[in-house]
Amino acid sequence: MILTKEQQALLDGEQGETMAKVVKTLVMYGEAFGAERMVPITSQYGHTVISFGIGVMKPVYELYDQLLAAGAVSKQPFSADPRPLDKNIPSSLLQNIVFKFMYSQQAHYENQLRQLGLMDKNAYTCACYLPQAGNVPKRGEILSWAESSAVVYANSVLGAKCNRNSGIIELMGSIAGFVPEFGLLTDDGRRADWIVEVRTSKLPDAQLLGSAVGMKVLEKVPYVRGLDQWLGKELSEDACAYLKDFGAACASNGSVGLYHIEGLTPEAVEAGESIIRENAPVYVVDDAELERVRQSYPCIWQDLDATPKLCFMGCPHMTLSQLKDWTVRVEKGLQAAGNKKVLIPTVFTSAPGVVKEFNRTAYAARLRATGVILSTICPLMYMNNPLSKKMPVITSSNKLRTYSSARFYSEEEILAKITKEGK
Repeated sequence: MILTKEQQALLDGEQGETMAKVVKTLVMYGEAFGAERMVPITSQYGHTVISFGIGVMKPVYELYDQLLAAGAVSKQPFSADPRPLDKNIPSSLLQNIVFKFMYSQQAHYENQLRQLGLMDKNAYTCACYLPQAGNVPKRGEILSWAESSAVVYANSVLGAKCNRNSGIIELMGSIAGFVPEFGLLTDDGRRADWIVEVRTSKLPDAQLLGSAVGMKVLEKVPYVRGLDQWLGKELSEDACAYLKDFGAACASNGSVGLYHIEGLTPEAVEAGESIIRENAPVYVVDDAELERVRQSYPCIWQDLDATPKLCFMGCPHMTLSQLKDWTVRVEKGLQAAGNKKVLIPTVFTSAPGVVKEFNRTAYAARLRATGVILSTICPLMYMNNPLSKKMPVITSSNKLRTYSSARFYSEEEILAKITKEGK
């Protein structure tokens, strides 16, 4: 790898052994992927995927202490993935004991994050790119992120440039101020490898479509045709919310870090079909294909007929428009069924900044009246323990379904289950 004079000086120890190790780590990472040089991070803010103080992560805490002792902190203020705990979410006494044990280092870890450069005490969300979260990269900016749903959104919808890094590598990049250039940081790496033809009878479920695409193309870049007939030609709030959920499913059910939507996402609008590689294979998604994908999902509940004890919506975190829309949908569902409150404990999760703005609206009181709990928690972290895994939890998130024992249902099915089923 060819380093600049300044980068070589860091590697040679000009700013101490710790910084030299940081740069050496990035060099080794880049060389593993054939990078020939480093490029500067140009975004105003960073992000870290590690936001949970699990007791067994002792090596991580020791590493962070070494970085802090050497003054090797982030060159950018950064946001972090959601916190793992919220006392307002229904939990048994035994679950609370397990949570306290699992996340015994939460306070210590959050203190480390503050010292390393956390934006503010409430900068905890997987959807850091939402306007209310305050970390919206600009077109062409180079990032050092790892959160898969944030990386794919930043690359695809915002037109920023970021590889799918690991949680430690992303921090190393933010500390050094540069990252190795390869993959999605290059023009060639951003070209489309697949063509996806959407031929459904209506706007497909974002989660199902993303899951289908992710499992088909894996880590490749898809160019999606046919969605603009429903989403339009502008990146409206509703279109962005749809693409957020589509991308998260692509990234978790596959390893997609970038997609192009014909006539809608910035690089597809600018380059058109010239961004597609020659002889790219075509994947047709119609109603039957989506149903095939849906039927392939396993359910690992011990009792497949168990009554759900909890419902999570918002993985990744819900947008402001989604919170408003779902408030109305739940109200109408309850009214139609003759019920006043949701029949299954239901949690909507969103970014602290979004929740703050939502609480300024009349929708907040209306949502509370339905019995829905609004939280900033990470649903996956709630589910990531033996007791929660045994619970029959339902969700409309393909990401949560993939990484936990939660059972997937479409949004229409979720609405029915929480408002009228079991009456």
